[in-house]
Amino acid sequence: MPHISVKLFPGRSEETKQRLADAIVKDVVEIIGCAESSVSVSIEDVSSGDWKDEVYDPEIRGKTEYLFKKPGYSM
Repeated sequence: MPHISVKLFPGRSEETKQRLADAIVKDVVEIIGCAESSVSVSIEDVSSGDWKDEVYDPEIRGKTEYLFKKPGYSM
């Protein structure tokens, strides 16, 4: 615990994704107080054409009670 899943539009390099994962892990360890070995991060590219069906509807609109940061857009 915990596992963090990041979904974003394609186009970022593997290096950028690794930097993001490293930063997330650092903050999770610091804020939650868990071991680094307990944290996992996945990063998935989702095309803009699939965003509504694969991300917005099921994970944003469908789970508003779990959102701690809501997007500044709607679909």
